[in-house]
Amino acid sequence: MNAVKMLAARACQISATGQFGLKSAEPVPSPCVSVCRMAPDRSHCEGCFRTLDDIRAWSQAGNGERRAIWAAALRRAGLVLPEELE
Repeated sequence: MNAVKMLAARACQISATGQFGLKSAEPVPSPCVSVCRMAPDRSHCEGCFRTLDDIRAWSQAGNGERRAIWAAALRRAGLVLPEELE
């Protein structure tokens, strides 16, 4: 399975469990799909489509910022956003 499909599957799984929801008490899970390598132009990770700044910010980010990072990563991957992230 390629990285885009893995990221889409991860987003669907997280959305289905309600973890993207504003009322979820759980932290928003990382988009990491364990394909950790930067694109040749260093613009983003080829696995999760986060930028280096996104990756650095993740551990200290609140759920709102994490949802924004997810939305940006999914857009970079050319994927449709789950309703909770629109």
